[in-house]
Order: sequence, then C-alpha cells, then structure tokens
Amino acid sequence: MQIYNTLTRTKEEFVPIQNDHVGLYCCGPTVYNFAHIGNLRTYIFEDVLRRTLLLNGYNVKHVMNITDVGHLESDADDGEDKMEQGARREGLDIWELAKRYEAAWMADMDLLNIQRPEVICRATDHVNDMIDLIAKIVEAGYGYIANDVVYFDTARFPKYADFARLNLSGLQTGAGGRATAGEIGKRSATDFALWFSNKPRHLMQWDSPFGRGYPGWHIECSAMSMKYLGKSFDIHCGGIDHIPVHHTNEIAQSECVTGQQFVKYWMHGEFLLLESDKMSKSSGNFITLKTVADKGIDPIVYRYFVLQAHYRSELKFSWDNLEAAQNGLRRVYALRDESDPLKDDKEYEAAYAKAFAAINDDLGTPQLLSVLHTFGSIRLWLAFEPILALNIQQKRENIDAALPEEVLVLVSQRNEARNNKQW
Repeated sequence: MQIYNTLTRTKEEFVPIQNDHVGLYCCGPTVYNFAHIGNLRTYIFEDVLRRTLLLNGYNVKHVMNITDVGHLESDADDGEDKMEQGARREGLDIWELAKRYEAAWMADMDLLNIQRPEVICRATDHVNDMIDLIAKIVEAGYGYIANDVVYFDTARFPKYADFARLNLSGLQTGAGGRATAGEIGKRSATDFALWFSNKPRHLMQWDSPFGRGYPGWHIECSAMSMKYLGKSFDIHCGGIDHIPVHHTNEIAQSECVTGQQFVKYWMHGEFLLLESDKMSKSSGNFITLKTVADKGIDPIVYRYFVLQAHYRSELKFSWDNLEAAQNGLRRVYALRDESDPLKDDKEYEAAYAKAFAAINDDLGTPQLLSVLHTFGSIRLWLAFEPILALNIQQKRENIDAALPEEVLVLVSQRNEARNNKQW
C-alpha cells in the first residue's frame, strides 16, 4: 500500500510502527455551525483511508477530536472564539450550541456512510490533559507568558519551518496571516498560544497553573492524539489548510516534550471549490448536506461525486456535476448478475487485482472507479463496496422491487449488449 506523505513530499510504502496495528488521528469539526460539503469531502477521504487499511487486513484505532472551545477566528491568536460567535448568533447557551452541531455533524457522517472512529474526543473533556502538556512544554523551556497568555517559543524549536517549508523571514513581517511580533506581546510572529488567561469574560474557563482561562486550539490535538495513540503514531490527517499552522504547531509542541517523531505519515485532502473560491463558513460561501438533500439528491450521490476525484486534487462543485454523478451512480445500481461479464473466475481475479492496485496506490478512487466501470461487473462493484460504501446492494434491491418485470428484462438485455460491445 502506497500513500503520499506530506512530511517527505513523496509517495511511500506504508509500513506501520507496530506490525498490523495502525494508529490514525484525524482533525474533527469545530461545532459552532453545520459542516459544509467541503469539510465533508475531507471526512470522506479519511473514511476511504480507514476502509482501505481495513481491506488490507490492518487493525485500525481511529481517533477524531471535536473542537468545542479555543478555535479563534484567525490563526494569529486574535479574534473571537468561534464557539462564542456561534452562541451569540443563535442566542444559545454555548454548551447547547456544541451539542446541537455535534449531533448535526454525526448525522451528516451517517448519511454519507462514514464509519465512526473508535475514539471521538471532545476538547472540553480533555482540558486537564492539555494543561499537563502545557506544563511540560513550559518546564522544558519552550513556553513563556506574555500579556497573560502562554505562548510556544518557536525559535527554540529549530525544525519549526521544515514541515510546511515556511519562509520565516517573510512571516516575521506579518505575512501569511500571523500577527507581527510585538503586537500582542509575542517574541516572534510564529509563536502561538497554548493557554489564554487574558479574556475574563470568555464563557468557557478552567483553573490552571497559568491562571483561569481556556486552551488554544492547537494544543488539543497533541494532547488527545498522544493520550489515545501514544507519543508516536502512524497517520495524521486533515485538510491541506492545516499544514502551515495547525499541523506545524502540533509537531513542534509534541516533539519538544517527547523527543520523538510525533507522526510517521501525514496525509492532507485538497479543497472543494465553489466556482473559483474554496468553500468557507467564515465567508458565508458554503453548502451543507441538507442543501443537497433538499434538492432531492441522495447524500450518497455526493459521496460518489467526491470519489471521482483524487483526494489530493482540487474538486470543483456544481449542481450540473452533481447531477452527472447521480446519473453515473444510477447506472451502477442498474447492473445485474445475469449480465455480469466476469463469470470466469480467472478473469474476475485479474480484474479484482487491477482494482485493488488502484485503491492501494495512494487511495486512487478515480482509477478504482474507472476499472469498475470498464468491466461493468456487479460482482466486482460489490467486492469494493466496503471501501466505496455506496449502498449498492440496497439500491439494487429497491430498483428490482419498484420496476416492472418487462423493464428489468430490457435493462438486462441492454447491459448484456453493452458488455458484448453491440452498440
């Protein structure tokens, strides 16, 4: 199995740290609003990864966080916490807001057949773990306090720029969305907040050795991933936008304490584009899964649409493209056993090997679908349903129940003619 490792910028053979056991951590939602379909594209990619690992015989321990505190509007450690922003927008208690959108996120995951991780951990349930990790960072000499905020001193971590290939000289002048050093008491523009004690009116607060306050966003993923997966684990996933700040910060704050490599393989999904811009909740430029369903389109069609593009390629969303995906999926549902071209076992095994090689080549879902469509074998489609999760058997049964016998005969004849290239 080959996967593209962001750490090395190369495709590598996947070799787990511990025999056939895989530790997988994925950055989860910030539950202040509905997930948009761009967010959901990332979760589908991670689900395909998980399912492919399982198909390869690995035992997977999948951990995903839920951010319900500490995610500010910008990566520059300023602005309002997104949870408070959402609570004010909807006139809700902040804890009720978190429950509402966590439930909505889980409902979306179920509609898309995304498997639940073994561990789903809320930030607010792990504040003590974060406090303990921050204390170790400070004790090791990597943390300092300025303006009642505990910051990570990136100058003390020589490898800080390596993961994202950062130009630190540019960032020092305030480029790249970071606050300029000195504006809020930071020693460097790349230093980031571990704990805030300077916002006494914040709705979520905890006692700590650094003062009463709340954690920064980045610290939660390090604290929770290491709690459940250990100091070093196999794969960490997220969106491509996490590379320059969030994941860069995770590496620094984790490895400075453990002295070990934090993660062996990093995998990142590309953006879903709406016209020419990425989908974004902050800009109001986003579509939810409910919007798709309200147009009479099965959410599974959106999963199939996403699978048609490689996870490392930008994908342009349009309603026309989604409709085309819907038509393509209907053709899959119309395939029948009696017209299957792969009745010979040797032919089937060769086709299966070709399809398996496609998905094992860095989750090549477009190539996998191409192989499956080329052979037109329902037996082969069903063999990869554990990865595709397109409800194929269920939908076929529903079609059979709804269509008259004469229509089913015509469909069978058409499929057989197609397989024989009798256009």
